[in-house]
Amino acid sequence: MTTTSPSPSYEVAVRAEATLGEGPTWDPATGRLLWLDILGARLHTYDPATGRRTVRVTDQHVGAAKPRAGGGLVLNLRDGVGLLDPDDGFRWLHHEPVPGRRANDAAVAPDGSLWAGTMRYDEAPGGGTLSRFTGDGPPEAILDDVAVSNGTGWSPDGTLMYYIDSPTRRIDVFTYTADASDGRVRDRRPFVEIEDGAGYPDGLTVDADGCVWVALWDGGAVRRYTPTGALDRVITLPTPRITACAFGGTDLTDLYVTTARVGLTSPHPVAGSLLVVPGAGKGLAQPSFAG
Repeated sequence: MTTTSPSPSYEVAVRAEATLGEGPTWDPATGRLLWLDILGARLHTYDPATGRRTVRVTDQHVGAAKPRAGGGLVLNLRDGVGLLDPDDGFRWLHHEPVPGRRANDAAVAPDGSLWAGTMRYDEAPGGGTLSRFTGDGPPEAILDDVAVSNGTGWSPDGTLMYYIDSPTRRIDVFTYTADASDGRVRDRRPFVEIEDGAGYPDGLTVDADGCVWVALWDGGAVRRYTPTGALDRVITLPTPRITACAFGGTDLTDLYVTTARVGLTSPHPVAGSLLVVPGAGKGLAQPSFAG
Protein backbone atom coordinates (compact mmCIF):
# COMPACT_ATOMS: atom_id res chain seq x y z
CA MET A 1 0.00 0.00 0.00
CA THR A 2 1.20 3.53 -0.79
CA THR A 3 0.40 6.28 1.67
CA THR A 4 0.51 9.99 0.86
CA SER A 5 1.25 12.47 3.62
CA PRO A 6 -0.37 15.90 3.16
CA SER A 7 1.79 18.99 3.05
CA PRO A 8 1.11 20.00 6.71
CA SER A 9 3.38 17.08 7.72
CA TYR A 10 6.40 19.24 6.91
CA GLU A 11 7.83 22.18 8.85
CA VAL A 12 10.25 24.89 7.75
CA ALA A 13 13.45 24.25 9.68
CA VAL A 14 15.36 27.14 8.07
CA ARG A 15 13.59 29.71 5.92
CA ALA A 16 16.01 30.62 3.16
CA GLU A 17 16.18 31.44 -0.53
CA ALA A 18 18.89 29.03 -1.63
CA THR A 19 19.38 28.97 -5.37
CA LEU A 20 20.16 25.26 -5.29
CA GLY A 21 19.76 23.86 -1.78
CA GLU A 22 21.36 20.42 -1.50
CA GLY A 23 23.24 17.83 0.53
CA PRO A 24 21.58 17.61 3.99
CA THR A 25 23.89 15.67 6.31
CA TRP A 26 23.56 15.08 10.05
CA ASP A 27 26.79 15.61 12.02
CA PRO A 28 26.42 13.66 15.28
CA ALA A 29 29.62 15.07 16.76
CA THR A 30 28.21 18.61 16.75
CA GLY A 31 24.46 17.88 16.77
CA ARG A 32 24.06 19.98 13.64
CA LEU A 33 22.54 19.54 10.21
CA LEU A 34 24.89 20.52 7.36
CA TRP A 35 23.39 21.64 4.05
CA LEU A 36 24.47 23.60 1.01
CA ASP A 37 23.50 26.11 -1.61
CA ILE A 38 25.59 24.75 -4.48
CA LEU A 39 25.26 27.69 -6.88
CA GLY A 40 25.22 30.22 -4.05
CA ALA A 41 28.56 28.78 -2.83
CA ARG A 42 27.33 28.58 0.75
CA LEU A 43 27.74 26.00 3.48
CA HIS A 44 24.93 26.17 6.07
CA THR A 45 24.66 24.59 9.51
CA TYR A 46 21.56 24.30 11.65
CA ASP A 47 21.28 23.20 15.28
CA PRO A 48 17.69 22.01 15.86
CA ALA A 49 18.13 22.05 19.66
CA THR A 50 18.93 25.76 19.81
CA GLY A 51 17.84 27.07 16.41
CA ARG A 52 21.36 28.43 15.87
CA ARG A 53 22.41 28.81 12.23
CA THR A 54 25.69 29.60 10.53
CA VAL A 55 26.52 30.38 6.90
CA ARG A 56 29.99 30.07 5.39
CA VAL A 57 30.71 31.39 1.90
CA THR A 58 32.99 29.07 -0.08
CA ASP A 59 35.41 30.21 -2.76
CA GLN A 60 33.66 28.15 -5.42
CA HIS A 61 30.55 26.08 -6.02
CA VAL A 62 30.30 23.30 -3.43
CA GLY A 63 28.43 20.06 -4.12
CA ALA A 64 28.72 18.26 -0.77
CA ALA A 65 30.13 18.60 2.75
CA LYS A 66 30.65 15.59 5.01
CA PRO A 67 32.10 15.26 8.54
CA ARG A 68 35.61 13.85 8.94
CA ALA A 69 36.44 11.27 11.58
CA GLY A 70 39.18 13.47 13.04
CA GLY A 71 37.09 16.65 12.98
CA GLY A 72 36.44 19.19 10.27
CA LEU A 73 34.80 18.54 6.92
CA VAL A 74 35.55 17.13 3.49
CA LEU A 75 34.16 19.29 0.67
CA ASN A 76 33.28 18.29 -2.88
CA LEU A 77 34.15 21.50 -4.74
CA ARG A 78 34.06 22.66 -8.34
CA ASP A 79 37.77 22.06 -8.84
CA GLY A 80 38.25 18.97 -6.69
CA VAL A 81 37.94 17.61 -3.17
CA GLY A 82 39.22 19.71 -0.25
CA LEU A 83 39.67 19.29 3.49
CA LEU A 84 38.47 21.82 6.03
CA ASP A 85 40.40 21.27 9.26
CA PRO A 86 38.92 21.83 12.75
CA ASP A 87 40.94 25.07 13.01
CA ASP A 88 39.31 26.29 9.74
CA GLY A 89 42.44 25.70 7.69
CA PHE A 90 41.83 24.52 4.13
CA ARG A 91 43.89 22.25 1.88
CA TRP A 92 43.22 20.32 -1.29
CA LEU A 93 43.01 16.56 -1.10
CA HIS A 94 42.72 16.40 -4.88
CA HIS A 95 42.80 19.41 -7.20
CA GLU A 96 41.64 18.78 -10.78
CA PRO A 97 39.88 21.71 -12.46
CA VAL A 98 37.96 20.73 -15.60
CA PRO A 99 36.45 23.61 -17.62
CA GLY A 100 32.66 23.44 -17.66
CA ARG A 101 32.46 20.81 -14.90
CA ARG A 102 31.48 21.10 -11.24
CA ALA A 103 31.04 18.95 -8.17
CA ASN A 104 27.67 17.50 -7.24
CA ASP A 105 26.43 15.03 -4.63
CA ALA A 106 28.75 12.84 -2.54
CA ALA A 107 28.44 10.16 0.14
CA VAL A 108 30.67 8.31 2.59
CA ALA A 109 30.86 4.53 2.14
CA PRO A 110 30.84 2.02 5.00
CA ASP A 111 34.66 1.84 4.83
CA GLY A 112 34.99 5.61 5.38
CA SER A 113 35.88 6.52 1.79
CA LEU A 114 34.23 9.45 0.01
CA TRP A 115 32.33 8.73 -3.21
CA ALA A 116 32.13 12.09 -4.96
CA GLY A 117 30.21 12.91 -8.12
CA THR A 118 30.65 15.53 -10.80
CA MET A 119 28.59 16.88 -13.71
CA ARG A 120 28.92 19.41 -16.48
CA TYR A 121 27.12 22.71 -16.02
CA ASP A 122 25.27 22.00 -19.27
CA GLU A 123 24.40 18.47 -18.01
CA ALA A 124 25.87 16.91 -21.15
CA PRO A 125 25.64 13.09 -21.22
CA GLY A 126 28.93 11.44 -20.32
CA GLY A 127 30.37 14.63 -18.84
CA GLY A 128 30.14 13.51 -15.21
CA THR A 129 32.00 11.03 -13.05
CA LEU A 130 31.83 9.16 -9.76
CA SER A 131 35.16 8.72 -7.94
CA ARG A 132 36.31 7.18 -4.66
CA PHE A 133 38.60 9.17 -2.38
CA THR A 134 40.58 8.16 0.69
CA GLY A 135 43.14 10.17 2.64
CA ASP A 136 45.97 8.59 0.62
CA GLY A 137 46.78 8.44 -3.03
CA PRO A 138 44.89 9.55 -6.13
CA PRO A 139 41.15 9.02 -6.55
CA GLU A 140 39.81 5.76 -7.91
CA ALA A 141 37.47 6.06 -10.89
CA ILE A 142 34.19 4.23 -10.28
CA LEU A 143 31.99 5.55 -13.11
CA ASP A 144 33.23 7.80 -15.92
CA ASP A 145 30.21 8.11 -18.21
CA VAL A 146 27.33 9.77 -16.35
CA ALA A 147 25.40 12.99 -16.90
CA VAL A 148 24.29 14.21 -13.45
CA SER A 149 25.91 12.16 -10.70
CA ASN A 150 23.50 12.29 -7.78
CA GLY A 151 22.17 10.27 -4.85
CA THR A 152 24.44 7.51 -3.49
CA GLY A 153 23.79 5.28 -0.48
CA TRP A 154 24.36 1.84 0.99
CA SER A 155 22.09 -0.84 2.42
CA PRO A 156 22.23 -1.41 6.21
CA ASP A 157 24.36 -4.55 5.77
CA GLY A 158 26.73 -2.78 3.35
CA THR A 159 26.27 -5.26 0.51
CA LEU A 160 24.30 -3.00 -1.86
CA MET A 161 24.98 0.47 -3.22
CA TYR A 162 22.20 2.63 -4.65
CA TYR A 163 23.05 5.30 -7.22
CA ILE A 164 21.27 7.92 -9.34
CA ASP A 165 22.26 9.46 -12.66
CA SER A 166 19.27 11.81 -12.72
CA PRO A 167 18.44 12.04 -16.46
CA THR A 168 18.01 8.24 -16.60
CA ARG A 169 14.99 8.59 -14.24
CA ARG A 170 16.29 5.50 -12.42
CA ILE A 171 17.65 4.51 -9.07
CA ASP A 172 20.18 1.79 -9.86
CA VAL A 173 21.58 -0.77 -7.43
CA PHE A 174 24.99 -2.44 -7.44
CA THR A 175 26.47 -5.30 -5.49
CA TYR A 176 29.07 -3.61 -3.29
CA THR A 177 32.30 -4.75 -1.68
CA ALA A 178 35.12 -2.72 -0.16
CA ASP A 179 37.65 -5.02 -1.87
CA ALA A 180 39.17 -3.34 -4.91
CA SER A 181 40.21 -6.70 -6.35
CA ASP A 182 36.53 -7.63 -6.54
CA GLY A 183 35.57 -4.50 -8.44
CA ARG A 184 33.95 -2.64 -5.50
CA VAL A 185 30.69 -2.28 -7.44
CA ARG A 186 29.34 -4.73 -9.98
CA ASP A 187 26.11 -6.13 -11.40
CA ARG A 188 24.47 -2.76 -12.00
CA ARG A 189 20.72 -3.16 -12.43
CA PRO A 190 17.63 -0.94 -12.20
CA PHE A 191 16.08 -0.76 -8.72
CA VAL A 192 13.29 1.75 -9.44
CA GLU A 193 12.29 3.75 -12.50
CA ILE A 194 10.47 7.05 -11.95
CA GLU A 195 7.52 7.36 -14.30
CA ASP A 196 7.09 10.28 -16.71
CA GLY A 197 5.47 13.28 -15.07
CA ALA A 198 6.67 12.45 -11.55
CA GLY A 199 9.96 14.33 -11.77
CA TYR A 200 13.57 13.19 -11.75
CA PRO A 201 15.31 11.31 -8.94
CA ASP A 202 17.87 13.51 -7.18
CA GLY A 203 19.34 12.86 -3.72
CA LEU A 204 18.60 9.74 -1.69
CA THR A 205 19.03 8.24 1.76
CA VAL A 206 18.64 4.69 3.09
CA ASP A 207 16.86 4.09 6.40
CA ALA A 208 17.38 1.50 9.14
CA ASP A 209 14.88 -0.85 7.48
CA GLY A 210 16.76 -0.73 4.19
CA CYS A 211 14.11 1.43 2.52
CA VAL A 212 15.31 4.01 -0.01
CA TRP A 213 13.99 7.57 0.27
CA VAL A 214 14.42 9.70 -2.85
CA ALA A 215 13.85 13.40 -3.52
CA LEU A 216 12.07 14.17 -6.78
CA TRP A 217 13.28 17.20 -8.74
CA ASP A 218 10.26 18.76 -10.45
CA GLY A 219 8.13 16.19 -8.63
CA GLY A 220 7.37 18.10 -5.41
CA ALA A 221 7.75 15.00 -3.26
CA VAL A 222 9.92 12.55 -1.38
CA ARG A 223 9.19 8.87 -1.98
CA ARG A 224 10.11 5.79 0.05
CA TYR A 225 10.72 2.45 -1.65
CA THR A 226 11.02 -0.85 0.18
CA PRO A 227 14.11 -3.06 -0.34
CA THR A 228 12.15 -4.91 -3.03
CA GLY A 229 11.51 -1.67 -4.94
CA ALA A 230 7.85 -1.27 -3.96
CA LEU A 231 6.61 2.29 -3.44
CA ASP A 232 5.08 2.45 0.04
CA ARG A 233 5.10 6.12 1.01
CA VAL A 234 4.88 9.54 -0.65
CA ILE A 235 5.41 12.82 1.19
CA THR A 236 4.06 15.68 -0.90
CA LEU A 237 5.65 19.11 -0.58
CA PRO A 238 4.48 22.51 -1.86
CA THR A 239 7.43 23.37 -4.07
CA PRO A 240 8.52 21.35 -7.12
CA ARG A 241 12.31 21.33 -6.93
CA ILE A 242 13.04 18.87 -4.12
CA THR A 243 16.73 18.04 -4.18
CA ALA A 244 17.81 15.73 -1.35
CA CYS A 245 16.81 14.19 1.97
CA ALA A 246 18.56 12.84 5.08
CA PHE A 247 17.63 11.76 8.57
CA GLY A 248 18.81 13.86 11.49
CA GLY A 249 18.22 14.74 15.11
CA THR A 250 19.63 12.87 18.09
CA ASP A 251 17.47 9.82 17.38
CA LEU A 252 17.69 10.09 13.56
CA THR A 253 13.90 10.13 13.13
CA ASP A 254 13.44 13.56 11.51
CA LEU A 255 13.68 13.72 7.73
CA TYR A 256 15.40 16.90 6.50
CA VAL A 257 14.69 17.96 2.92
CA THR A 258 16.49 20.55 0.78
CA THR A 259 14.82 22.57 -1.98
CA ALA A 260 15.80 24.87 -4.85
CA ARG A 261 14.59 28.09 -6.46
CA VAL A 262 16.73 27.93 -9.62
CA GLY A 263 14.68 28.00 -12.81
CA LEU A 264 11.33 28.68 -11.12
CA THR A 265 9.42 31.59 -12.60
CA SER A 266 7.10 31.86 -9.60
CA PRO A 267 8.81 30.27 -6.58
CA HIS A 268 6.70 29.06 -3.67
CA PRO A 269 7.57 30.89 -0.41
CA VAL A 270 9.40 27.81 0.91
CA ALA A 271 11.46 27.23 -2.25
CA GLY A 272 15.13 27.33 -1.27
CA SER A 273 14.37 26.56 2.39
CA LEU A 274 15.42 23.61 4.52
CA LEU A 275 12.32 21.58 5.41
CA VAL A 276 11.84 18.87 8.03
CA VAL A 277 9.28 16.08 8.43
CA PRO A 278 9.36 15.20 12.15
CA GLY A 279 9.18 11.52 13.03
CA ALA A 280 9.20 10.39 9.42
CA GLY A 281 11.13 7.17 10.05
CA LYS A 282 14.38 5.84 11.47
CA GLY A 283 17.64 6.73 9.77
CA LEU A 284 21.01 5.00 9.73
CA ALA A 285 24.04 6.51 11.44
CA GLN A 286 26.33 7.64 8.62
CA PRO A 287 30.09 7.02 8.68
CA SER A 288 32.49 9.95 8.70
CA PHE A 289 35.18 10.41 6.08
CA ALA A 290 38.27 8.60 7.32
CA GLY A 291 40.77 10.83 5.50
